[in-house]
Amino acid sequence: QSKYCVSLSWSSGRHRVCVWHFPFRLEILCEDEVMVTFNSKVLIFCLMKACSTSCSIPGPSSIGSDFCFHEFSHVYGLPEHADSLQLRDTRHGEPYRLYNLDVFAYELYSRLGLYGSVPLLVAHKPDRTLGVFWLNASETFVNDDRSPQLKRKRIQPRTDVHWLSESGVIDCVVLLGPSPQQLFSQYAQLTGYQALPPLFALGYHQCRWNYNDEADVKAVDAGFDRHDIPYDVIWLDIEHTDGKRYFTWDSALFPEPASLQHHLEKKRRKLVVINDPHIKTDPDWSLYREARDGGHFVKDREGKIYQGSCWPGESSYLDFSSPDTRSWYSRCFRLDKYQGSTPSLFVWNDMNEPSVFDGPEQTMPKDAVHYGGWEHRELHNLYGFYQVSFVRPFVLSRSFFAGSQRLGAVWTGDNAASWEYLKISIPMLLSLSVAGIAFCGADVGGFVQDPEPELLVRWYQAAALQPFFRGHSANTTKRREPWLFGEEVTASIRTAIQQRYCLLPYWYTLFHQAHTSGQPPLRLVLLLPPAAQWKHCRPRGALLACPVTDPGVQEIQVLLPGSDEVWYDVHSAEMYKGGKTLSLPVTLDSVPVFQRGGSVVCRSTVSGFCTADLQHLPFSITVALNSQGVADGELYLDDGHSFSYRDRKAFCLRRFNMLSGRLLCRSAGEEGTFDTDTVIQSVIILGVKGKPSTVVVHVSGEELCLYSCIYSQLDCRN
Repeated sequence: QSKYCVSLSWSSGRHRVCVWHFPFRLEILCEDEVMVTFNSKVLIFCLMKACSTSCSIPGPSSIGSDFCFHEFSHVYGLPEHADSLQLRDTRHGEPYRLYNLDVFAYELYSRLGLYGSVPLLVAHKPDRTLGVFWLNASETFVNDDRSPQLKRKRIQPRTDVHWLSESGVIDCVVLLGPSPQQLFSQYAQLTGYQALPPLFALGYHQCRWNYNDEADVKAVDAGFDRHDIPYDVIWLDIEHTDGKRYFTWDSALFPEPASLQHHLEKKRRKLVVINDPHIKTDPDWSLYREARDGGHFVKDREGKIYQGSCWPGESSYLDFSSPDTRSWYSRCFRLDKYQGSTPSLFVWNDMNEPSVFDGPEQTMPKDAVHYGGWEHRELHNLYGFYQVSFVRPFVLSRSFFAGSQRLGAVWTGDNAASWEYLKISIPMLLSLSVAGIAFCGADVGGFVQDPEPELLVRWYQAAALQPFFRGHSANTTKRREPWLFGEEVTASIRTAIQQRYCLLPYWYTLFHQAHTSGQPPLRLVLLLPPAAQWKHCRPRGALLACPVTDPGVQEIQVLLPGSDEVWYDVHSAEMYKGGKTLSLPVTLDSVPVFQRGGSVVCRSTVSGFCTADLQHLPFSITVALNSQGVADGELYLDDGHSFSYRDRKAFCLRRFNMLSGRLLCRSAGEEGTFDTDTVIQSVIILGVKGKPSTVVVHVSGEELCLYSCIYSQLDCRN
């Protein structure tokens, strides 16, 4: 402590925080170098505005502060925006806005708010990653002011970030990393780990607004079987209900919903139905009366039930900020309450920003009143989060906030069928992954407009390499089931989906890692330095993919990270040195995918018809050796559908290590009681420098047998 500041240290003095009293600021240091300064420009403020004396509602207010990231010039995060992965300097443009809105066919490369918000900003440079989490659910603006490095003047780069929120208190957390992996883990400890999805949720989902009736659903289901295309879930939009009354069925179009679900369940497939937060204002409907009489609706500032317009017409909106309302809403999904439901029915929460057709910016007025007397402005970005928090094994939500990852999946909303929307989906999903929302995807083919066949194929290929994989389209578009565009297109889409299913053991293992350590599955080249520095980086992911996102492409440029890394083409097994740019030919059927040397990836040998088949299919293990002849990886297995992995430790986690020509497979820990009949059919080792004379398999120290092997010599390409 000195006259002007108080200093606190930890990590044996390696880290310090200095608190200066005038002007007030906080500096966080590592080994005497300032990394982050809070209130560096003395912009901290808190403004409260009283309401009129006739009203007990507090009225508008605002808070703000700034952070300086010293020697950082690359920042990421702040989803959701249809913009580049790296955040842009906002000095000469609009700030990034965090305000959940229903935006149809949203503008690209825009900083305006979309369906969800995560106020996490991540700064990265080659030797350190830092983060700032600004915990505030009101409308928030973020300005990013970047100062470049000036070597001649010995001025280091810096990024100044100014946060401005309409309401609340200043509540922020600095995440010190120092690696991206450590930062992801720290953020997960703070806001929650990604939920481990049931295995079927990682398969392919087929959706449309709307499938016409039960016969239409069965015909689409049969079409996948007839064309040998695996899938797991078919979805129903709002037209399946009785007059847009959720928890009901149209008795003419879906007279036997339970029978329809049983039909799908015999094939081990599922049905998902939409469930929005607005409730049709209908005093003759028992569910509306329950919600009204139970006080479960949001009120206006006069204390009356707030009324807004949405799909059913005049609607009331459930107040999910109330624990009693969340409990009541959860009970509505009980099998004895939700008529026509079965255990194979799952839920999709849409329009939960919330969307109000006749509201300001098509959402709820900020002076609407929630449980406890809180104005809507205080918790707007939490509305969709609270709707999902009743927890089911699988739920998809359009709106989200920090922590939504522990509840289910999200998607990027109402995109359009164009190459530009395909291209922007990749940084949008990477940005969500940076912010902990790991189970994310974009509507394949675009929700609105009709994709040309080439675009549809390329979108399936890209989406098959992304976490949530769903084809969806609006009722104004032409039907686009995968077999409606000719055999060549059908074959290309079939290949993309089948390859996704073969990789599901790897995807499931990645989600186990997200669930236990906070590492996002979609991290293939995530948070790497700028292209000029890539030769020095050390990527952690096993697979690197470069989807084709432009029409008529016959050759694609691929930059392989790491000058001391080796990469293997997963299709040809050819080996390439890292730190270089490749020019590769592509056809409509091909997408460049590489496996990193030093990794082990487990695949199913065939795709099956749905994810349930994977429990009985043999696996193949691909070992990609690095330049030292070493590789490691993991395989996670459980029953794929229950919480037994959590409640009874019924899971199996195996670790593979290749060293000195010997591949070891052993338990990754003492926990895990899941017995599996999974058979390893083949082991492929990439990068072997000479043909082995024999291959010997040992189990628990006992030599079982000698195996013959197939050896192919491939030269490394520079």
